[in-house]
Amino acid sequence: MIGYEKSLSGWQCLSEVKMGRGSPIPPMLRRKIVEQYQKGVSQRKIAKSLTLSSSTVHNIIQRFRESGTISVRKGQGRKTILDARDLRALGRHCITYRNATVMEITTWAQEYFQKTLSVNTMHRANRRCRLKLYRSKKKPYLNMMQKRRRFLWAKAHLKWTVAKWKTVLWSDESKFEVLFGNLGRHVIRTKEDKDNPSCYQRSVQKPASLMVWGFMSVCGMGSLHIWKGTINAERYIQHDNARPHTASITTSWLRRRRIRVLKWSACSLDLSSIENIWRIIKRKMRQRRPKTVEQLEACIRQEWDNIPIPKLEQLVSSVPRRLQTVIKRRGDATQW
Repeated sequence: MIGYEKSLSGWQCLSEVKMGRGSPIPPMLRRKIVEQYQKGVSQRKIAKSLTLSSSTVHNIIQRFRESGTISVRKGQGRKTILDARDLRALGRHCITYRNATVMEITTWAQEYFQKTLSVNTMHRANRRCRLKLYRSKKKPYLNMMQKRRRFLWAKAHLKWTVAKWKTVLWSDESKFEVLFGNLGRHVIRTKEDKDNPSCYQRSVQKPASLMVWGFMSVCGMGSLHIWKGTINAERYIQHDNARPHTASITTSWLRRRRIRVLKWSACSLDLSSIENIWRIIKRKMRQRRPKTVEQLEACIRQEWDNIPIPKLEQLVSSVPRRLQTVIKRRGDATQW
């Protein structure tokens, strides 16, 4: 469907206005010209109805008569500065140096291709290479020893079936902070409103927070414990690789109650299913934006109880795939 807008000289076709003089006719408009021609409409009426020149309509119909197609002939249009070979070299360089800025890539391309290139040209060339600037994901740093231990741990537990992983009780703690102001990532403004106080993202040095501990399994969500004070080994007994959790009082408490503990590799948050639960709840907190500690606690408990059973089954069933990804990446971080 073609739109029109009012101008000084009358109604003009939006496609013609956006294209500008000398721009190629869009395929949709060429197809409409041919359809009206096949219905017996004269070229003059077609040009008048679509607000095009008679010569343009004549050329499109003449090309359709000769070749039977409405596509533009090969060789028409402005030649690109970078050909297919240059684009392949540019793509290899961008993939090798993923953290380089567009200005650095432009400087390299000018020296490598011996051509005058601009930043906008590099943006268009990256789009032709199907590359785009994205915000990188945040993952914990892993040294060689930690990668090796993750690899060996995943290899040792790779034979576990999904039924065996369903018998594991996943427990962990997380910290939730009270959100102050409008903490969205984006703000609707003009270019000149960047220093408007209503467009600032406010931050607090030490916001009120809650330490939340919970456990889950494939059968459902367990009880939720919220702690508002300081945490040490005597008041807070849990077991993972954190120092308060590996204290002697923690290990003796677990040993007296004959609780079997699954040995866990350091910096392996991507292998724990409950980490995805914390991520879901924190996303809900950003949407709801509680203003006080009491509202934050109520929202956390409500969202904790609303986690469906199929979601838990999906998370626990994905553990074997996570182990395979860790082995494939030789212990490096995964997408989970």
